Amino acid sequence: MINITIPKPDVTITKQRDPQVSHIYGFTDFHLISRETGGIFMFYNSKDELLFVGKARKLRPRIKKHFEDTVSPIKDHREEVAKIEVCLVEGLLDRAIYEIYIANKFRAKYNAERVL
Repeated sequence: MINITIPKPDVTITKQRDPQVSHIYGFTDFHLISRETGGIFMFYNSKDELLFVGKARKLRPRIKKHFEDTVSPIKDHREEVAKIEVCLVEGLLDRAIYEIYIANKFRAKYNAERVL
């Protein structure tokens, strides 16, 4: 059996109560997310349920794209996102393994069914 340890989040940002202050669906701390580093990201709702997990070569642009893109799996559920966690993960294969493992283990609501 393979034992996978999910990394602790390097950055966690939460939705602000006053949406007038923020520019992307209530989040103002995007500057805390690396622009050039790769990793995995997880979107949670206000009940701390995992909505979506994804991977990216460059985290900040990819996460922002989920809030702007018309083909994002969360496009109809953006308002549900209350917290974003980011884990810096260097390797492409490592990112893919974490994404699939987390999506399956925690049954991410808006990830398509993934099977290894």
